[in-house]
Amino acid sequence: MKFIKWLLALVVMLILLVTVYLTVFFDPNDFKPEIVDAVKKQTGRELVITDDLSWTFFPVIGINLGGVSLSNPEGFTPKAMLEVNKAVAEVALMPLFSQQIEIAELSLDGATINLVTRKNGTSSFDGLSGDNSKKAATPAAETSSNAKLNDINIGGISITNTQINMIDEAKKQTQVFTLKSFTLGEFALEQFAPIAFEFSATMPDMTVSSEGKGELKLSRDFTQLVVNGLKIDTVVEGESIPNKKLETSISLATQIALDKQQLSVDIAQLTAASITAAGKVGVNYATKIPQINADFQVGDIDLDTLLPKTETAAATEQAPAASTQAVEPDLSALKQLDVKLKLTVKSIKVANLSTQNWLMDVGIKNGVLVLTKLNADLYQGKLLVSAQVDARQAVASYQFDKKVTGVQIRPLLKDAADVDLLAGTANFDVKGKGRSLIPEQLKKNLLANGHFDINDGALYGVNIPQMIRSAQAKLKGDLSPETKEERKTDFSSLTGSFSLDNGVATNPDLAMSSPLLRLAGKGTANLLTEALDYRLTTSLVSSLKGQGGSDKDALAGIDIPLAITGTFQKPEYALDTKALLNNQLKEETDKAKEKLKDSLLKKLGGF
Repeated sequence: MKFIKWLLALVVMLILLVTVYLTVFFDPNDFKPEIVDAVKKQTGRELVITDDLSWTFFPVIGINLGGVSLSNPEGFTPKAMLEVNKAVAEVALMPLFSQQIEIAELSLDGATINLVTRKNGTSSFDGLSGDNSKKAATPAAETSSNAKLNDINIGGISITNTQINMIDEAKKQTQVFTLKSFTLGEFALEQFAPIAFEFSATMPDMTVSSEGKGELKLSRDFTQLVVNGLKIDTVVEGESIPNKKLETSISLATQIALDKQQLSVDIAQLTAASITAAGKVGVNYATKIPQINADFQVGDIDLDTLLPKTETAAATEQAPAASTQAVEPDLSALKQLDVKLKLTVKSIKVANLSTQNWLMDVGIKNGVLVLTKLNADLYQGKLLVSAQVDARQAVASYQFDKKVTGVQIRPLLKDAADVDLLAGTANFDVKGKGRSLIPEQLKKNLLANGHFDINDGALYGVNIPQMIRSAQAKLKGDLSPETKEERKTDFSSLTGSFSLDNGVATNPDLAMSSPLLRLAGKGTANLLTEALDYRLTTSLVSSLKGQGGSDKDALAGIDIPLAITGTFQKPEYALDTKALLNNQLKEETDKAKEKLKDSLLKKLGGF
């Protein structure tokens, strides 16, 4: 027992002697010139320490320093790369004897970092690293790997007023990143500690401000890091931001398996503008390319509210000019991704087009994006798409298979393209492939084949029976004004197939039928110019009764040529009256011949 007392007294005496020695005979400021010279030799930079260094002792040992600056390379502006107003590091002395680290305080205030990139490509980092630093790192790393700590306790960490200025002289741009504050509360292994931060950034085209708080815990074996209740609120402002301002908020919990290099994030709530979402993300970063698995559930998305209509219209007007200078999008980043994403969305509205109940499975690996399936409700019908984009070449290639069933085509066309041309219940399928993602090149290079059928619908902008009736009246010499009727032609079915090549859709077998008339023919639709060119033949089934005609119409059964030209927005319909007259005359001639034949037979007594 006496031995233990004497041992403790000896330890205390040694600590006192060390303290007296360091205080009286060892002044850390004596080493300032040596530190400055060492930095100069290693980096060629000037290190300045204007304030005196000072010790702190029992029950903590530490050092306070301030007025520290490290210069940029010669000729750079600003001259200083690093400036520190004040830094404090204090470690509890006694726990070190039992392999425990107890940090009383770590604080940094007023640090400014100026990172400059000059026009010739040189930067503030040039000359900071060397062979000596690499060689020195190896034994240090080995020593730290062999060391074992029983515990770590931190009274608190505080970083305030830290600013990073990123200066690009070639672009004449300066980006400023400011960490206004970062705090870690009382921390110990296996216990949650509070964290908080406040951050802002100023860039040429936007400003960002963000703040967050939560709590973290580190396992005793340093293999598990857990972050709970982390809530981050961010505001982004700038001319390039939708509506010039975007507010986001996220609440999440994270678990990181440091030994297995795996991370999982549980996002309880994510909001951006009016969009809300939740989901889970898993990352395995032990592989060369991190493997990411994500599953998100998203609410209503109204993209139209993110861009004012005036800006959308302006962008549309400028689109043709921009397309002449368009370049292929750089998709090389897809080669560095290994992602699987499942996404459900309650509804999406874009360009006034509304869809609901999205379900999507996407995979990205080795530069290839595969859309395994995309299901959505579309105007009382269903949309089903599968697709692939191959970005392994500079010009991306793609292929797709798209099916639409039971869709109400009129509101879809009006919302999507402001075209009131067609109504009915549509079924549509198309398979295609192509190269290039530039809009104009995409239309030119797309090769596709498909089929469509529309039931119980109407063709708007033209009343074919009225056109026939009007032409018939004029042929008989009736030049009275036409009666005004709705410009619509009802049909029971409209079917056809098509192929797409070099921006032109060819439809060789358009067929329309109704109780009143039949229509058949072929034509083309140019996706680049939106020009229509159809040559069709219309024939009446029996009469135009119910459309202003007689019980037995003179044109019943006669083929009547019909041409459709113009554009998608303004189609033009025209009957070939000359061919109509020729067909009618032929019909009348045939009838006259039959009457003459019958009359002769009667006069000859029926022979």
